[in-house]
This record gives sequence, structure tokens and C-alpha cells, in this order.
Amino acid sequence: MPHLPPRTRLATHEVGNQPPTPGDLDLWAGDSPLRDHAAAAGADGETLARFGARIGTEEMRTAGREANRQRPEAVLFDAGGRRLDEVRFHPAYHQLLGEGIKAGYAALPWEGAKGGHATHAAMVYLMSQVEPGVCCPMTMTYASVPALRADERLFGEWVPKLTARAYDGAVLPLAHKPGATMGMAMTEKQGGSDVRANTTRAEADGDAYRLTGHKWFCSAPMSDGLLTLAQTDTGLTCFLVPRWLEGERNAVQIQRLKDKLGNRANASAEIEFAGALAHRLGEEGAGIRTIIEMVHHTRLDTAMAPAGLMRAALGHAHHWASHRTTFQKQLTDQPLMQSVLADLALDWEGTLALGLHVAHTFDGKSEGDRAYARLAVALAKYLGNKLCPGLVYEAMEAIGGMGYVEDTPLPLLYREAPLNSIWEGSGNVICLDILRTLRREPLAGERLSTELGAASGQYRGYDAALKAHMERFPKLPEEGAARWYAESLATLLTASVLIRHAPAEVAEGYVATRLAGQRGRTAGAIQAVDCAALVGRIGGAM
Repeated sequence: MPHLPPRTRLATHEVGNQPPTPGDLDLWAGDSPLRDHAAAAGADGETLARFGARIGTEEMRTAGREANRQRPEAVLFDAGGRRLDEVRFHPAYHQLLGEGIKAGYAALPWEGAKGGHATHAAMVYLMSQVEPGVCCPMTMTYASVPALRADERLFGEWVPKLTARAYDGAVLPLAHKPGATMGMAMTEKQGGSDVRANTTRAEADGDAYRLTGHKWFCSAPMSDGLLTLAQTDTGLTCFLVPRWLEGERNAVQIQRLKDKLGNRANASAEIEFAGALAHRLGEEGAGIRTIIEMVHHTRLDTAMAPAGLMRAALGHAHHWASHRTTFQKQLTDQPLMQSVLADLALDWEGTLALGLHVAHTFDGKSEGDRAYARLAVALAKYLGNKLCPGLVYEAMEAIGGMGYVEDTPLPLLYREAPLNSIWEGSGNVICLDILRTLRREPLAGERLSTELGAASGQYRGYDAALKAHMERFPKLPEEGAARWYAESLATLLTASVLIRHAPAEVAEGYVATRLAGQRGRTAGAIQAVDCAALVGRIGGAM
């Protein structure tokens, strides 16, 4: 049925000076920075064009808000007291998850197409603008594939279903489903990031194992399988735990769902393995070495998601400012608002560009590519996630009081903004990983030097900042300076990518404000940048 517009002539007043409802958005066609940096990263533009047009529709954005508003519910028992251990979701959650899986979010990198990881990363960026919570199970599914290479039999059973582009949320064992998803359960109370302190035990049971123990965080507990870590007599070992068995439910008991600040559409749970059937993945005692491939790939998504959140927040602020008049002038024409939006646009495009640059290295085949990917993804994850909360807040403030109201997406985005910095290695863990990679993998440092050097000779501010970094850190710093070192390196690498792949006004503005010191501590406190050109890079999606 045709949609009738809302009434604007009310009994007491006529509604005016309010931005129109955006309607359907084309998140690909309306985002020229995405198209620029996706092309530079070798991503599949046709796939992204289809997905961006579909996921940006009003139907999909409404589904995102419904999935976020109607939180998942743990259903532990049936009426007779028999254990169910299920999580029930709003239909909108399943709708969004189905769209992402069908489009290839989890499958593309493993299908052999050129630029698969870069295309996947851009899809993370696009989906994060609509409903970031549903990204978690798809990200885990995507990232589990390389970890499953540790066992030929499990790989053969699970990977065809994990990459099938078919979503089925039914409570059925793997053999009865056209497609499957994978979750993760590593963290325990006593250890946190130190998974070596895990106490969950695994006891051999024929060709399988039985797990007993508690997991403090289980990501996507309704997935068809969970990758987890448990202790054997040999040491910490990786296991695949099927959620559903033939004719019975596996003994994966949900204790409660986490009452999280954000990421509300997605369920995170405390669970217990009460003798749960599990299959060993990799050698006994090699659990961290086995599961680290999954962690490595989830980190790519945690580096891309903040760029999507930033884009969504900045897009809404720009839409508001483009249709709102105050003091007889349109907001986007006011110099101070232009300065704020331009400053925020630099952080958004820098985060997007660095994330897709990193995704491109995931598509590489050489040892140097792999070593550099491990380093660069940590740099991108660290910087982008530190910038994201501040940008979302400034976008909220640009809208004013309405930005603080749940009628707009800004509260959702604000609650989501800290998550990806915490997930898969918080800031300190990431900084220590950066130092560890540089110590252990010379190829990573060599490639980083090449990438930084590729932008030399074009901007004096960049060359001076690179020289200052080398003088400040002639060798790897002590642990206490790791954050300063990581921030400096990540900012320089972002500048290098922008110099090579962004329009001159973007590169010049980034170098002037992020490297040459022509900036204060708050958004909009900038000079020597082309504000109009930078603000123009935002427009188009709404």
C-alpha cells in the first residue's frame, strides 16, 4: 500500500524546520569514500552495490530498530521443568541475519573470489550502520573457517554449512540444516584475557570429549556450534561443541544473558558445560595456537565496525544540519558547524580507509602479507575504536536534544561505540600484541616501513611526523609507552593510506590536523583545512 505522509498541520501549530524522514537509503551509492577505498582494496563493487542498496532500505533499518528494541530472551526450561537452554529473538533479528548470510557476509572470503576479505570488511561496515548486534554471529561464523583447518574431518563437516549462504535458526543438529553459524566461548571469571588460567576440563569419551566448566562470556550462544578452550592433561586445548545433537540437546546450559550496555539485539551469555559433548580441534595443548586464527579474523571486523558506526552517526548529523535552519541560516552553512563536521569526517574516513587497507592484506597470499596483516589489524582496531565514542558523541551534540532521544539512532550508536575496543582484545592487550608481533615477525616491521615510506615526499607535515616518530622511538618502547607508540604508528599509517588513495583535501586535512598539530583537543578546533570539501564527502546517503 502507498505510504501516506504524516500530518504537519496540527491543532496548535504547523510542524516546520524538521528534517524529513530519510526513507530508503543506498548505503553504497551515497558513500563516495567507501567506493574509493573499497576500489583501492580490491573489493567487489557489484556485490557491495547490491548489498548497500538492500540493507539501507527503510524496511531493513526498521528491522534493525525492532531487533534492538525487543531484546533476546533466555528460555531455560519448558513448562514441565525440562531444560531447553534456548535464546528467543524478535523476528527482525532473524530477518537481518538472513539478509547478511545470503549476501555472503560469512562466505565471500572463502569462495575464492578476488578481494573476498575486502568485500567482507565493507559489508561489516555497511551492516554496522543498520544493526551492529547481528554482526556478531556472522563475524564468528566467518572467522571460524580458518581455525577449522586444524582438523580435516571437522572442516569437511562444518565449513560447507558455515559458508552455504543459507540461514536456519531452527533447533536442529547440523546434518538437518542447510546452513550453520558458529559462536565462541573462551572467557572465564578468573582469567579474563588470560585464557591460560581457564579451568574448564575436557575428559576423553571415545573419539570425542566431555567438557565440564563455566564460561563467563559466550558470544552468540544460539549458534549451531561453539569454539571453546578447555584443559586436558596435556594443557589448554581447542574444542568444537555442537549445540544440538541427534535426538537430544547437548549439555550446554545457559545460566543467564548478559545485561549489556549496547549490542542489545545480540545475545551474550554465561554458560556451563555440564558434560557437553565436544570434538577436539587441533592438537592437545595447542588451544591458543589453534583458535588464534579465529581471533585474528574477528579483529578485522572489530576494526571495520567502528567505521560503520561513525558513518551512521555522522550521516545522521549531516542530514539534520542539511535540513535545519537556525538564526536564519542553514546549519551546514554555518562556519562553526562546518568545522565540527569536517573534523569528524577526517576521523571517519581515516578509520574506513585504514580498515579496508588492512582487509586488502588479508587477501594477500605471501608470508609477508600474513605477518603484516597481524600487525596492521591491531593498529587499525586500536585507533579506530578509540576515536569512535568521541565522534558519536559529537554527532549527537550536533543534532542537539533530539540526538539524546531514542527516536533517533544516536543513543543506539553511542551505546555500541565502546564495544569493539573491548571485544577480542582491549586496548592494552592490543598494544602489547603490536609490540609482540614486531619483536617476533621481522616481515611485519619490514612491510610496515614500506607502507609508511610509500607516502613520503608529498607532504612536509607527514615527513616531519614520520621522522619525529623514528627519533622518539628508535627501538621498541617499554610496555608503559605502548599506547603512545601504537597511536603514533596507527595515525601515520592512516595518513599514508589517505595520501595514496583519498582526494587531496582529505589527505591535506588529515596531515595538517592529525600530524602537524594544527588542531585543539575538541572536535571542530581546527584550521588550515577545506571544510566545505570535507563536509561534501559526508553527503549523499541521506
